[in-house]
Amino acid sequence: MKKIISILVLIFIVIGIFFSYYEYQKNSLENDVTKYLNEEKGISEKNIKSVSAFKSELPGNKGILVSVKIKNDKRIYYYYKNDKGKIVLESYTENGEEYVQ
Repeated sequence: MKKIISILVLIFIVIGIFFSYYEYQKNSLENDVTKYLNEEKGISEKNIKSVSAFKSELPGNKGILVSVKIKNDKRIYYYYKNDKGKIVLESYTENGEEYVQ
């Protein structure tokens, strides 16, 4: 019985670590994209309506994308971090149509 409880506890710990790491990756990428928009694109945080990371079905580094909505802009922008650690615009949507970069 002790062995079963130990195995269950270990399984829960591994699952917890996995989800914690995934959430850390999402939060880190959201912060990196916000910093990129501020420093590289000159968009202040008060002009950013939302920044939200999500899991995508795209391969490689595009597995987590960040959607960005900017005030007074109808487009939704999607960013990811490439192998070199650079923030890259993957695509944007406008009027329901997607434009891949």
